[in-house]
Amino acid sequence: MRLVTFQLADGVQRSGALFDNDHAVLDLREASRIVRGGDSVALASVQALLTGGDPLLEEARALLARAPADAVRERSTVKLLAPIQPPTQMRDCSCFELHLRQSFAAARRARALRTPDPEATLKAMNTRADDRVIDTFNRQPIYYKCNRFAVIGPDDDVIWPAYSKLLDFELEFGCYIGQRAKDVSRENARAHIYGYTIFNDISARDAQATEMGGLLGPAKGKDFDTANVMGPCLVTADELGDPYDLTMIARVNGEEWGRGNTRDMRWQFEDVIAHISRSETLHPGEFLGSGTVGNGCGLEQLRYLKPDDVVELEVEGIGILRSRIVRPVLQEVEA
Repeated sequence: MRLVTFQLADGVQRSGALFDNDHAVLDLREASRIVRGGDSVALASVQALLTGGDPLLEEARALLARAPADAVRERSTVKLLAPIQPPTQMRDCSCFELHLRQSFAAARRARALRTPDPEATLKAMNTRADDRVIDTFNRQPIYYKCNRFAVIGPDDDVIWPAYSKLLDFELEFGCYIGQRAKDVSRENARAHIYGYTIFNDISARDAQATEMGGLLGPAKGKDFDTANVMGPCLVTADELGDPYDLTMIARVNGEEWGRGNTRDMRWQFEDVIAHISRSETLHPGEFLGSGTVGNGCGLEQLRYLKPDDVVELEVEGIGILRSRIVRPVLQEVEA
């Protein structure tokens, strides 16, 4: 199924399922009321649906098969939020080595360009710090915890953080945990994945460059309102099929800026779940991001976003996550 969280004019969050080539949304709780009678609280949210496991998912499938007309909404008449907003917990992992290598190389080029002889500076640069990160990356999955309250969906604008001049997108996808997981083996980890969505990890590159020297991971480079864009839907694991052979494409204002494939993940979600769940319980509704696919951000090309840009991130089998970048007028004047 292609599950969504949506709102009507009253602003109440509802659970739904996309169908008719994503042009229509079935209100699952309303469909249950019409078909079964009563008020199915278990279908009130995607989080509740996920927590209910396979029996509730089968109930949702049966309702979608019937799709009573009074519970159907046109996609254009509803506001889509992130599939779970906010998620129970968020971690963003680093699973693509090419992105790391190209980002480090681009950052070195950017520093060299600010010197009188960029080529000589670039050749003389010490890469030991970058190499240590790559070595750690290849030994084990690495990740940081995100601000889950900064999650927005495809029908929300990304608001440019006032302290940044270099804003970037990151093309990622990720999975939702469907059942409690602790000390899970890699072989058993797939059973804990409920489904997948697209993730745009908006990044303030200038703030990130300043703070990463502190060796505690990203903070204000990633943490600001509207920084975590997710959607357009949660595709259940059974519908997506093989998650490790999906084409990923990033476009800005219709121009392709980069593409990659999930087959290039050094660490797959099974590896990540096995690593994170060591002596720690993962709960239903937690989200694990893949990290940026190689060629999946502007930094790798030393290109950055501008106000009013429209970013489209496409992942095969999931759809397109579209976001508009908005810079408040006051910030424009101050800049």
